[in-house]
Amino acid sequence: MTMISEANKAKARELTAQLTLEEKIGMIHGAALFHTAGVERLGIPPMRYDDGPMGVRADTYDDNWAPMHNTRDEVAYLPSGSAVASTWNPALAHETGRVLGEEARGRGKDVILGPSLNIKRSPLCGRNFEYMSEDPLLTAVQGVAYIDGVQESDVAACPKHFAANNQETDRLDVDETISERALRELYLPAFRAAVQQAGTLTIMGAYNLINGTHCCESKTLLNDILRDEWGFDGLVVSDWSALKSTKRSAEVGLDVEMGVTYDFDKYYFAQPLLEAVRNGEIDEKLVDEKVEHVLAVMDALNMLGDARAHRKAGSYATLAHAQSTLDIARESIVLLKNSANVLPLDAAATKRLLIVGANADRIHSKGGGSAVIKALHEVSPLLGINGFLGGNVEITYAPGYYAEQVDQDDTWQEESLENSKANAAKEAERTKRLRDEALELARDFAASGDPIVFVGGLNHDYDLEARDRENMDLPYEQDALIDGLLDIDPNTVLVFVAGSPVTMPWESKASTIVWNWYNGMESGTALAETLFGAVNPSGHLPETFPVNVADCPAHSIGTFGKKGHVDYAEDIYVGYRYYQTKHVPVRFCFGHGLSYTTFEYSDLEVRDLDGSIRLDFHVTNTGDRAGKAVPQAYVTLEQTDEDRPAYELKGFTKVELEPGERKQVTITVPRETALRYWCNETQSFALAPSAEIHIGESVQDLRLNGKVR
Repeated sequence: MTMISEANKAKARELTAQLTLEEKIGMIHGAALFHTAGVERLGIPPMRYDDGPMGVRADTYDDNWAPMHNTRDEVAYLPSGSAVASTWNPALAHETGRVLGEEARGRGKDVILGPSLNIKRSPLCGRNFEYMSEDPLLTAVQGVAYIDGVQESDVAACPKHFAANNQETDRLDVDETISERALRELYLPAFRAAVQQAGTLTIMGAYNLINGTHCCESKTLLNDILRDEWGFDGLVVSDWSALKSTKRSAEVGLDVEMGVTYDFDKYYFAQPLLEAVRNGEIDEKLVDEKVEHVLAVMDALNMLGDARAHRKAGSYATLAHAQSTLDIARESIVLLKNSANVLPLDAAATKRLLIVGANADRIHSKGGGSAVIKALHEVSPLLGINGFLGGNVEITYAPGYYAEQVDQDDTWQEESLENSKANAAKEAERTKRLRDEALELARDFAASGDPIVFVGGLNHDYDLEARDRENMDLPYEQDALIDGLLDIDPNTVLVFVAGSPVTMPWESKASTIVWNWYNGMESGTALAETLFGAVNPSGHLPETFPVNVADCPAHSIGTFGKKGHVDYAEDIYVGYRYYQTKHVPVRFCFGHGLSYTTFEYSDLEVRDLDGSIRLDFHVTNTGDRAGKAVPQAYVTLEQTDEDRPAYELKGFTKVELEPGERKQVTITVPRETALRYWCNETQSFALAPSAEIHIGESVQDLRLNGKVR
């Protein structure tokens, strides 16, 4: 774990004392779109930031968003945050961060803006694909591993967006009413873990307001909680153009202002702050504190003095990194349904294959907002399946619906400061023609018993920064196409590439559903391997897939997607905490994921050790192929005298088993983690006197039960 040492802080104080006020000001605001000013006479370089959580963004010019290079900034395109969480494998989250850190350092960056640790409150949030989960523990565990990986390369991770950036509508000014309990139990724990367990060197302040105060002006968030309570001594950078006031942000624990516009001298922490200090309106000591935070992080990253000779160089666009993205993608794919055992398909027996759906022949690295990547390559599903099967299988492709290839232009960042609306409907007449052509082909393939694979879902016209989805429905009239395919062949394999749940009105007719996420540069390879059994799927959902958006508590109890103000009236009842407690039916539950084998659980022992609770049990592979089980530990807190969710995730692991193999599995949970809750009466954390323990493969598939007191 990278930490800021006392030596780093001493070096920062020593250098700060030698700086002029003008030099200090230059170090705490953008002197370009992605870097601050350095101080050459003292050997202080600029601090170079870059997006983002799915790979290192292409270089732009200092004073405009036009791309600088042709090929030299092509990079590894990593699976999305949702995909990483879906692996339920901290080792792969660490590998994601390690690759990202190496690539960022290889590109000469100092801070990489990720991971995105916001909780998925509603399936309509435009940035859900970047976020990991609806659950704070899963987000924290995967986030900590990710941050550890990044910071191995002398690069600072920058978990974002602190805090509760849960919608894109009116994202610069929306005011969220959130209870202290919901903040403490849901929206803050992953950031706390980033600070106290991963030692993150930087954190990004969010755009939104919480309980009437902008996050980048919040003494409660940035001083009382982050710095005083959690002990964070790193650097806090604003989200780009998040500041609204020189004085209010200068007087709290925010250190660096960055923005999307080119008038750098007019930034709130630029000339206005300089003049406010000179006029005596703001104490220069506040500026010194910010500069010291910047310099301490620089020193921890070996950016100052003689240490520069030993700073890691990093590397990018390597074959090893491409292999890592494939390893991550393989474990993220979720087999949602396989009721007729259609999967895995038999490659040797397949002579003809029909692939339907525009997402089969699309790539997704070119869109999404600040997650856009100039990918070295991206294997589409169609390419991956063709490459895997080779020349002995006749593969026919039909788009089935019309959707343009998303190719984000260079002006989106400035336009993102405006609340844009969703695109108009896409060429309905053309879609109908493509659908009719695909269904005609499907009739031919079904008649001869040849398999049909549909690849649809969303794209970055829908999973997109600065815009929320209007509904959960599949766009481009895909439901009509899917209905038609299932009428022709109920065993059509349905594959979805997307970052957010969709309605599935045809689900009862379908036997086979696969969820693929935005899965990085080797996405199509991993999908092909999974469909044809070279990889046994082991991904599990990190969020609930509701039947309809109206079932979601952010919509049925609280408010979402409103301008001006939203109310988190559902409190801690987000995701499965709501659905399981209130007995609301869902399409696919939190933690769900099937395999091509089966697992049996037995022999739970709950041991209460000093400061921790140890759960020992056995898992047996009862099928005929090797696979990976994902045991999940939930608690039901008792005797709290408060309303509590029926289940709360408190631990998990992933275990690989050969056919017939039986292993003892241990999940150890700190006592405080297992029993802690926010007490409304005392407005502080408390420990429940007792709890039920549940072990299973999902929140709705609990196999073992125990008790802790």
